[in-house]
Amino acid sequence: MYKVVFLRHGESEWNKENRFTGWTDVDLSQRGVEEAHFAASLLKKEGFIFDVAFTSVLKRSIKTLWIVLEDLDQMWIPEFKSWRLNERHYGALQGLNKVEMVKQYGEEQVLIWRRSYDVPPPQLDPDDSRNPAFDPKYKDLKKDEIPLSESLKDTLKRAIPYWENTILPTVKEGKRVIVSAHGNSLRAFVKYIDDVPDKDIPNLNIPTGIPFVYEFDDTFKPIRHYYLADEETVKAATDKVASQIKDNKK
Repeated sequence: MYKVVFLRHGESEWNKENRFTGWTDVDLSQRGVEEAHFAASLLKKEGFIFDVAFTSVLKRSIKTLWIVLEDLDQMWIPEFKSWRLNERHYGALQGLNKVEMVKQYGEEQVLIWRRSYDVPPPQLDPDDSRNPAFDPKYKDLKKDEIPLSESLKDTLKRAIPYWENTILPTVKEGKRVIVSAHGNSLRAFVKYIDDVPDKDIPNLNIPTGIPFVYEFDDTFKPIRHYYLADEETVKAATDKVASQIKDNKK
């Protein structure tokens, strides 16, 4: 049997402010730092040891990984970064408050933008300063690889080749792998690995800072996956993600 540990980064400053983040490179909040330490404590309790780590090129994911590896005293392992593990690009919504967008466009439309499989948010204008083409992190990408907006389907198309060509071959070598990434890049992996139907994917929410483990058989078919935290903790964290477009001040 083979195992892979997936981890959504701890709460970011824009998670805290309930803003669409996407490829915007915001830092962890103080709570996010604490969540990363909590994730490490869960992994340490279960005795996880890793040989290699994968993460995105966004600092909230990278810092979460660093905190976890430091707490586990495993900072020496090889670490690989790829834009293919980035969060879904939220286009022109990036930086905007989710509740304010609900007031402007309606809850149904915002829910479609957030959680549907194949409907992308409004695109950025190419001249917009938020265009990743202006960010040196992406200077080596081809023009058609730089998104101005992405649906989950788009995210899956660029994330799964990295799984198939880089992460999975590492697992097949017998290496113990941890992947620190984002809500939507991880949703893309879950959809692909478990063949989740398009109609069910809007209901899939992945909480910040709680490791989840996939177990694979000798043919690398998934056996099961599970969170390391207790059911009550996972439910509370998942419900928090699902309620981000609700106006709790009402």
